[in-house]
This record gives sequence, structure tokens and C-alpha cells, in this order.
Amino acid sequence: MTMNLPLKEMTLQEKLAAMELLWEDLARSPESVESPDWHKDILDDRREQVAEGKARFVDWETAKRISATKFREN
Repeated sequence: MTMNLPLKEMTLQEKLAAMELLWEDLARSPESVESPDWHKDILDDRREQVAEGKARFVDWETAKRISATKFREN
């Protein structure tokens, strides 16, 4: 199925609203959305780091600040 959205004519707010509608719809049946294998690999690795005491945690505000900085750099 091909969809044609007028993306070049849509405002940022309209694009975000469309994304929200898609996420809400997908969230209604999460069992139908299959996670890729690499997601499991990353989660397994993180669980192992926690179990070995190698994981490092920060509070939510710090995590947001770190993420914002990384996204600005890329």
C-alpha cells in the first residue's frame, strides 16, 4: 500500500500530530509489532551490565540533558 502525504506542505505541528496518531494506533495492539533481534541483544547486554555491577545510572533530568547534547552534536 502506498500512501502519499503532502509532507512538504505540512507544518511541523501537523507532522507531529500525524506521528502521534500512528503511535496511538500501533500501541493498541503491541503484540502485532515485532521487535527486531538487535533490541533483544541490547537489552540482554544491559541486563548483564546491571548484574555485574557495571551499569551506570543517572537521574531523568541528567539523562535528558545528555541526550539533548548528543542530538545537537549529530
